[in-house]
Amino acid sequence: MARPSIVPIALTLDDRTGYTLWAPPWEEDGEEWQAFLGGTEGDTSVVHLFPSPAALAAFCRTRTDHDLADHPVWPVVAGLDAADVTPDDDHRYDLDGVYDVMAENPDRWAVEELAATFEIVGRLAEVCDTAPDEDDEDDDDEDEDEDDTAFESVAELMAKPEVAMLGLGIDAFVGRAGEDAWIRLGGAVDELWEDVVEELDEHLDWTGAGTTELDAYPSASESAAVEPAGDDEDSDEDDDIEVVEGDTAAATPTSAISSGSRVAVDPAAVAAAAGFWEGVGILPVEVVVPEGAGLTLRCYVEDDSRFLGADREVYLFGTPAELRAFVRGDEDHDLTEVASWPEVADTDTLPLPVDQDRYDLVEVAEVLAEVADGAAGLVDHSVLVQPLEGVRDLAEYARLERVDALLAPGTPLGQAAARAEATPGAALRAEDAAVLTGPWDELVREISTALVFRD
Repeated sequence: MARPSIVPIALTLDDRTGYTLWAPPWEEDGEEWQAFLGGTEGDTSVVHLFPSPAALAAFCRTRTDHDLADHPVWPVVAGLDAADVTPDDDHRYDLDGVYDVMAENPDRWAVEELAATFEIVGRLAEVCDTAPDEDDEDDDDEDEDEDDTAFESVAELMAKPEVAMLGLGIDAFVGRAGEDAWIRLGGAVDELWEDVVEELDEHLDWTGAGTTELDAYPSASESAAVEPAGDDEDSDEDDDIEVVEGDTAAATPTSAISSGSRVAVDPAAVAAAAGFWEGVGILPVEVVVPEGAGLTLRCYVEDDSRFLGADREVYLFGTPAELRAFVRGDEDHDLTEVASWPEVADTDTLPLPVDQDRYDLVEVAEVLAEVADGAAGLVDHSVLVQPLEGVRDLAEYARLERVDALLAPGTPLGQAAARAEATPGAALRAEDAAVLTGPWDELVREISTALVFRD
């Protein structure tokens, strides 16, 4: 089981977005626990929602009358500011958008979004369920009472085999059998989703534990533009974090790798463009190195990575518009022979990278430095997983033998990479980070030699 942690999340329902905290399951004294930032109102268990990360952070600093007050890392959370409790894109759940997702043909983003949304709904139901206690019932009725739940529609939806298939990824919905499964899932959503959200909404506190009013909550479109209030008003980045159990007396929050890219993109526009890029099999990619951040394109030819570039050099562009302008030109490069390239060259769809295709190598260096400097216990090996995927693809295309050597089994980076894949939740210790800092800097320098920033 993962170490105790607290994760900022956002929920969108009835065209309003609320922010709260979720403590994924952890074990304490031999028992499994799970909680949200909430409490009990009368006989009803509720989750407190707030109209902004700033309002959430203010509540955390001043209140302890809630279900997370006894969590192992609450002392750390109580000292965080708005930027630290701003959820990353992977922890924003649009319950209003489920019908729209189901209306499209399945792709990996649709499947992942539905899987995440249904999981958080199930978690909320588990925590907030106030069904009658079996001990209060007659023994003859015990078996029947075991199935009692305040979330009948949630339970019915989660029991559908097609919901379980979401956890298998897009491969589960490929081919005739997969198409049929997607159609059955859509039928289950049409039948049950309104009842699911109605059951859930009864347990959502849209007053922020009495600190705000309903009209203070942003609409779905407004919440996409919310900027967290932090100490540095000139900062362009959010330090999204996942707080994990550590030395809470001395711990200092540090950023984790999620969506800390340097090229500004609109999440709604990314979602709208994703279908085209997935369809042509050539995906926009962002790479961040000390020299700057840039966008490029990548595909796979017989399982080998191929980038927009030539002579083992990857071309990077500062904005989606600049990349699109190059694509429409007639300069020769290594993607022109890809079968779907004519569609790419003719499209008006902006090349906007999804979170899974953003590789911030600078932020990894910053995290390693912070952990080595004493911020241990707040970061785990998962921070390496996504950046290393990008590194390996770039090194393969550019034939960077030194990168391969740095990542070889038995080297510090190779061992860390293996651990990140096997147990991503394992804590990154100060001594681990200290050993990795030098090799990571060398790796980034090697990658940078293959990147060409184009005007």
